[in-house]
This record gives sequence, structure tokens and C-alpha cells, in this order.
Amino acid sequence: MASKPRRGVLGRIFWVVFPFACLIAFWALLRVSGLMNPGLLPSPLEVLQTFWSRLTQAGLLVDMLMSLQRVLAGLLLGMLAAVPIGFLIGWYKPVRRFIDPLINFFRALPPIALIPLVIVYLGIGELAKIVILFYASFFAAVIVMYEGMMQISPVYIRVARTLGATDLEIFLKVMVPMTVPHMLTALRVALGVGWATLVAAELVAAQRGLGAMIQNASAFFDLRTIYLGIICIGALALLMDVALRKISERLVSWQDKADS
Repeated sequence: MASKPRRGVLGRIFWVVFPFACLIAFWALLRVSGLMNPGLLPSPLEVLQTFWSRLTQAGLLVDMLMSLQRVLAGLLLGMLAAVPIGFLIGWYKPVRRFIDPLINFFRALPPIALIPLVIVYLGIGELAKIVILFYASFFAAVIVMYEGMMQISPVYIRVARTLGATDLEIFLKVMVPMTVPHMLTALRVALGVGWATLVAAELVAAQRGLGAMIQNASAFFDLRTIYLGIICIGALALLMDVALRKISERLVSWQDKADS
């Protein structure tokens, strides 16, 4: 009996590890195949050596923690703003008509385009970097929140009204619980966008951080460090997304039971 759960865990681990093993194998084969200049493509082993060197001598952990701190700050502030505004847009038609064009206008602007203005108004400190990450996270999350509310079946609202529920009761007891999965999806989307925007945010005179590490390495054509920075950003984003997915499965398990 105990072997079946163990096999299930091993199977899940295999399907997580196997795609990356294939990617690394392809990377190594491409390096030794001669199809690319070895000076333009470091081997996986060289990147691993750079990882160990920077970890033990160049403060890689500090860079990772600085980037993580900035992304989490931008994500938290973005979600704190996106959730109530998403509810306003989804619940009140006049608000939706007023705000929707503005959101669609600003979400099309890449955060990197705002860097000159951010520097002018906020300087080059930590606040400027967090504002850029907030901007990216907010617009990614608010769209998901709004679209999620629009997908809620009006049947639930009509049934609640038939039972005598007020608008406030419908909002608190129907709309909010039904929107929890969309909040979690918005959080995951905003997290991905935040990590994708990190390098742009750290263009603002960052001394430490993974984005700053990549930019500094590019000035010296240090491809090993560039690859390492990209891998670290992807790995941190993946680990956080997996954690959020597990939390989401636990928090919305009641909805799966209700639907069944």
C-alpha cells in the first residue's frame, strides 16, 4: 500500500526533472556539435562552475534576495491595488465604462518605457524599482480579476436575489468567494510578469540583484554569468509558481467539491 503513493511521488518528480534534463542535454549537445561558436555558448558545466564561484565569492545569494525582495514588494502592492479595482470594474458598470479604456491603454505600455519618467520623479533608489514592478504586476492582475468576475455565471446572482439577498450580501457571499480562484490566478500571472520585468526595473542604477548582475555581465560579454542570471530568475519564478499552485489547490478545493 505504501509503495503506490511513493511511486506517485516519484512519478511527479520524474516529470518535473525530465524536461529540464532533456533541455540540458540538448544544450550540451549543441555546444559540442560545432554548430555554434563555443565562445558564444558556454557549456552547462561552465555555467555550473560560475554558479559555485559567484555563490561562494561574489554574493549570488545577496543578488537573489535583493531581486526576490523587489519582486515581492511590487507584487504585494500591485495585488493590493488590483483586487479592489478589479471588483469595482466587475461589479459597477459605470466604473467599468470609465476605467476599462484607461487600463487597456496603460497595460499596453511596456514598463521599460516608463523608466526615464520614474527616474525623473522618484530618483534611482529602491522606490523607483518597486514602482516599475508594481506597475507591471498591477495591470497584469487587474485584467485577470476583471475577466474572472465577468465569467461568473449570473445564475448565482439571480438565485441569491430570489432568496432575498441584498446587493451587499450578494457581493460578499457570492461574488467574493467565487472570485477567490481568479484572485489566485491573478497572483500567479502578476508574479510571472514581475519576474519578467525585473531586469528592466534593475536598470534603474541597481548595484545588486539578478537583473543588475546580468547587465553588468553584458558590459563585459560574460556569457556564463548572463546564462546564470537567466537560470536563477527562471528557477526562482518556477519555485514560487509551484508554491502558489499548491496553495491554490488547497484554498479552492471546496469549489471542486461544490462543482462535483
